[in-house]
Amino acid sequence: MNTKLTGTSIIGSGRGDQTSDTFRAFNPTNGEQVEPVFFSATLDELDRAAELADSARIPFGNTTGRERARFLRKVADNIESLGETLIVRASLETALPNARFIGERGRTCGQLRMFADLLDEGSWVNARIDTAIPDREPVPKPDVRSMLRPIGPVAVFCASNFPLAYSVAGGDTASALAAGCPVIVNAHIAHPGTAELTGLAVAAAVEECGMPEGVFSLLFSGGYEIGQALVKHPAIKAVGFTGSRRGGRALMDIAAARPEPIQVYAEMSSVNPTFILRNAIEQRGESIVAGLHTSVTTGAGQFCTKPGLVFLQSGESSDDFAAKFQDLIRDTAPPSLLTKGIRNSYVDGSTHRQKEVTSFVENDERGLDGFAVNPAVFEVDGTDFLNKPDLSDEIFGPATLLIRSNDHEEMLAIARSLEGQLTASVHGTEADLAEYADLVAILETKAGRLIFNGFSTGVEVCPSMVHGGPYPATSDSRSTAVGTRAIERFSRLVCLQNFPDESLPDELKDANPLGIWRLFNGNVEK
Repeated sequence: MNTKLTGTSIIGSGRGDQTSDTFRAFNPTNGEQVEPVFFSATLDELDRAAELADSARIPFGNTTGRERARFLRKVADNIESLGETLIVRASLETALPNARFIGERGRTCGQLRMFADLLDEGSWVNARIDTAIPDREPVPKPDVRSMLRPIGPVAVFCASNFPLAYSVAGGDTASALAAGCPVIVNAHIAHPGTAELTGLAVAAAVEECGMPEGVFSLLFSGGYEIGQALVKHPAIKAVGFTGSRRGGRALMDIAAARPEPIQVYAEMSSVNPTFILRNAIEQRGESIVAGLHTSVTTGAGQFCTKPGLVFLQSGESSDDFAAKFQDLIRDTAPPSLLTKGIRNSYVDGSTHRQKEVTSFVENDERGLDGFAVNPAVFEVDGTDFLNKPDLSDEIFGPATLLIRSNDHEEMLAIARSLEGQLTASVHGTEADLAEYADLVAILETKAGRLIFNGFSTGVEVCPSMVHGGPYPATSDSRSTAVGTRAIERFSRLVCLQNFPDESLPDELKDANPLGIWRLFNGNVEK
């Protein structure tokens, strides 16, 4: 597998051209450009990638689960074979440590193999069979069978903050390929070298496993034109996106305005409210304040699950907790954010918030190199929080807002005022859970994942995980971007009525040759 960076798009088994529209990645620690030059794809190249994906749609969709499982495992093997080359490049383009990417690579390959295991077992298709009753009166009952089938070519937009796990071969790509959908990836401008290396690993697996040529393409772009045109292209049947609310909304609007509207599965914005009750502070204050600091600052606070709102019950113990947390934030070294745009948004958001709150660790960015910023903590009481809705806005980076309240009903009012979230956390005792059952009931309507005595950062990749939530956390609260349920986003139900057994897919044949779990005449069985 050739790992030399050329800076050109991967279009099926070929490469794009060296166009005049170029860009480079940046080293966030000093703000300087790094080599090589990358060449934006043309609209003709996008059309070629889409045509290949459309041609691959039926043959790839008709591959067996075990064939696709072998393909996903090969992608994982190829990514691992990149070794230090991938790790060093990712660190160069993000200023995040090598250790972070060793872990993220493991997560990426683990996701791919998790879906491979799902395909090998096969029951994910949700096969249902209702056999015919030809002599039923007054109308004969037909033979009806249904299962999930791939939706078609999927456009995947890479995330800025996870160059491996939410990018070229990340969760959206893994789940779409697992479902049998060709994928066209729009690389993120912040880490194009990491994207190209990973793209080469996927493209090599396509060839090594004999998959149709259009199963995978990777497009580079220095602006928005290619991404917008990709969503508009009639060959694309769904979109996976992780990024800002503004970017997600733009893609949603484009997709809805198409002659054939399509679904955009967008993860966009979350401040992950964290409620720390008095008993928790009194019993475990030291460990909670340390854990909160880690959760807010790890990865320079650039996680979609960072706790951006922290609610404390007013009192002496919370005063001590807040003071210790502020000291930890004040002593945290300035981290480098991923891009100049993210840094500028962080500075603007922090500056604006300083004008609205009564207490904060001041954020002064003077004298910092590259895209570095100072971590910040702000503080406000519950009444002011309710009266200033924009205090709920996300500040992407190492900042959080402490909200003090000592009134049960006010805390419920605050919970009701929140937008949709990826997560919501409660720290307390079992007695607190009973006393604040009404709070938990409200949070269940606001978030996709509820956490007790834990922190929102760290998303376990496992079948039961839900990484989603009500708008604006995501565009569709019925789905998840992590876990095996993610495959359902890129599949649709197909029903076959009165087909002869030999013409049915193996999943729906009477003999059940795959040995999968099915709903057969109302009974779950193999």
